[in-house]
Amino acid sequence: MKKLRPLALLIVILSLPALACGLAGSDGPPRDAVIVPVLANSSLEPWLTEAVEAFNEEEVETEEGDPIYVTLALADAGDAIGQIEGAEAPAIWIPDSTVWADVVDSAAGFGDDCTSVARSPLVIALWQPLAESLGWPARDLGWLDIGSLAADPGSWAYYSGGQFGDSLRLGHTHPGLSGSGASTLLAIVQAAESQQEAVSVEEIQEPIVQASVGAFESAVSWFSSSTAGLAETMAERGVGFLGAAVMYESDVVHYGRTEPPLVPVYPFEGTFVASHPACVNAGADAGLQQAAVQFRDYLLSEEAQQAAVAAGLRPANEAVSVAELETFGVDLSEPQIVFGEPSVEAIFAVQELWQAARKDVNLVMLLDVSGSMAGRKIENVRRAAVQFVEQMGDDDYISVIAFASQPFAVVKYQRVGEGREAIIAAIEQLEAQGDTSLYDAIGDGARLLEDTATAETTNALVVLSDGLDTISYRYDEESAVAALLPTGATVFTIAYGSDADEVLLENVALRANGNYFRGDEASIAAIYDEMSAAFGGAVGVGR
Repeated sequence: MKKLRPLALLIVILSLPALACGLAGSDGPPRDAVIVPVLANSSLEPWLTEAVEAFNEEEVETEEGDPIYVTLALADAGDAIGQIEGAEAPAIWIPDSTVWADVVDSAAGFGDDCTSVARSPLVIALWQPLAESLGWPARDLGWLDIGSLAADPGSWAYYSGGQFGDSLRLGHTHPGLSGSGASTLLAIVQAAESQQEAVSVEEIQEPIVQASVGAFESAVSWFSSSTAGLAETMAERGVGFLGAAVMYESDVVHYGRTEPPLVPVYPFEGTFVASHPACVNAGADAGLQQAAVQFRDYLLSEEAQQAAVAAGLRPANEAVSVAELETFGVDLSEPQIVFGEPSVEAIFAVQELWQAARKDVNLVMLLDVSGSMAGRKIENVRRAAVQFVEQMGDDDYISVIAFASQPFAVVKYQRVGEGREAIIAAIEQLEAQGDTSLYDAIGDGARLLEDTATAETTNALVVLSDGLDTISYRYDEESAVAALLPTGATVFTIAYGSDADEVLLENVALRANGNYFRGDEASIAAIYDEMSAAFGGAVGVGR
């Protein structure tokens, strides 16, 4: 059995209360206020952060005269469902579309009172010079075009002129965590079927459709847990990191004002349009529901809708001008074809298809077990690494190299499905003692990747360390990095604590198109959970 699992950058969402606290503002709610928790898609952050602050400053009251205070938390659809079902539900949930409200257990009460507060088409973000080299805007580009170019370096070199790297690096969000990720897969299905109306489960299961999705997914270099995280990282790290990524038009507008800029490409086969419905929790008490509706009404006001346009969103209030969007590169005549909203059954079916479509992972994990890791540090690392292995797929391969005074292979190129319990047992037996042979460990990890990496697998390395190298003798910093880069592996590094070699770890991750994390005892499990999503862990909807 395969479990859902992808690759990408990443917003760590620790908990709904923590995010609500962080985004609510420093002044806090008035005495006796009706607190309205709002949970929204991450792509709405630029707009809603401002809207919540403006609403709270107006000191709006309920009909009974109680002050209303709104808090904001962010989570993409699949991740939000996990929070809603596992914690106290928000008063308002704003996912990508109403189908996600239907995915939630009916007891959660979000499907009956939903009103769109903004719209945004799903687009392919490309760097403008790259898009122009492909003939844009005169030439139409589509879902299958971009997938083919990413999958075939020869075609990519021919059409791009070789000026943007050896391959087109393509990214999208995790289909189990983000609505845009599931919509990306469904868009490939719609394009393969050449139809506008929503595809059925039977059509998703057709061999030609599965082949199209498989070809597209095999070309994906990066998966992210959120649309905002994907857009922000792409904009920060440039064309060498990702040349193309699937996100909402509003993400391109907000994060793509770079040099060169990102442009939204509207696939000629058609696309989905996020309606961003604000769904009021029917399970909340009457007073809270009333306050929630008052905030939703504010979001539909001319003032708030103009702020939505300024953030790159298309307004739900048709009286509001959209002219400003054209100055951001938005083509208001697009999309010309809008796909029908999928069913809940289609969401789950396309996620099942994804399990079989994407590449298996070949992972090398380097774990610092030097003496400075003793105590709670090594306990947390063991626990998080075990959770990571539990979320890997049966057909993935893992190697674990622990390093102290010297590196030693704890697990060497083991298929996870047949060795999961033994792998976990080996990790649980790790103890902390000795010095730190960080450079030698990276060098040994590079050699192991060189021996095991294939074109049919996603090859990756994770390295966690809490200190500077103290004893390596076979590699120094430069030779260790030099050995790693030719493997083509995606590298994720974790600097665990303030004494870690942050400069080295960040440099390695960025040069290898990976991601760098600063970790401590409180965040290490969350970091591993995010990396599990990046490598295709069993997280999100349907797990």
